[in-house]
Amino acid sequence: MEQRIDPKTQPVYAAGTDPAYIPGLTAPRPAEAVEEEPENGDTGEPAVADGVPEPADEAPVAQEEDEEEQEEDDEEAADGPSFEVSDRRGSISAGPRGVRFTLDDQQADFGWDEIGAVELKPARFGRRFTVTVHLSSKRWFNGEVEAESRGSLKEWTEGFDAVLDTYFEES
Repeated sequence: MEQRIDPKTQPVYAAGTDPAYIPGLTAPRPAEAVEEEPENGDTGEPAVADGVPEPADEAPVAQEEDEEEQEEDDEEAADGPSFEVSDRRGSISAGPRGVRFTLDDQQADFGWDEIGAVELKPARFGRRFTVTVHLSSKRWFNGEVEAESRGSLKEWTEGFDAVLDTYFEES
């Protein structure tokens, strides 16, 4: 078997590996970052004015903000009706913020301000409950949930209608 002896060359960037690369326009970035020398003879230690607060100082503030948001959400949920149904794979929920479809690990949120119309389609012969959200941008999205029994479809329709009557304003 022959072995070729060539100087080691770096692979050339191509559009197949980096879609943002345009040949001749910019030089590829080096893989290693070059450290800059301190200009005014600093020892490398940050000055008092350059001090950055530690992340541990910001964590309690962020935690307090999260708690406040959660309390506001709880207050909003207590103000009006909410609706939530689910099966083994997906769920449909509606409340003060809008409509949410969930399927496996994916979810889609629609605020009441962007919704143009909402359509309910309980199955005529089956246990499928379908909600279609029509957006003002001429797009629509379906969310489907399978009921345990046909009797629960009527309850779900009434519950979803109550939420729509409270939060959804027709233009």
